[in-house]
Amino acid sequence: QVQVVESGGGLVQPGGSLRLSCAASGSISSINVMGWYRQAPGKQRELVAAIIIGGNTVYADFVKGRFTISRDNAKNTWYLQMNNLKPEDTAVYYCKAGDITTGRVSWGQGTQVTVSS
Repeated sequence: QVQVVESGGGLVQPGGSLRLSCAASGSISSINVMGWYRQAPGKQRELVAAIIIGGNTVYADFVKGRFTISRDNAKNTWYLQMNNLKPEDTAVYYCKAGDITTGRVSWGQGTQVTVSS
C-alpha cells in the first residue's frame, strides 16, 4: 500500500510561481510512475505531467515550457514546479503514484491552486 500527500498549493497572481510537493510512504518500491493531475470546477480530472521510473517525462500541451516535474528519490518525493501561472491553471492538483505492472494507483487528497489578481 502506498500513501501520498500533496502540499504547496495556494493563491498566486498571474505570472507567479508555485512548487507542489508529493510525499510518498508505504510500499515505495512498487512505485514506477508518478504523476500530477488537476481538476477545475465542472471539468474532468486531467493529466498535467508524469515521470516514469527511468526518468522519462510526459507533459500536457497546456503546461509545456511552464511546468516541470521532478523527483527526489532520497526523500520519496516528487515535485511540480509551476511558472508563469495563468488564471486557467486554477484547479485542485492531485498527485498519483502508480505501479504499471499491477495497475495499482494511489491518489493524494489534493491541494488547491488559485491564480488570481
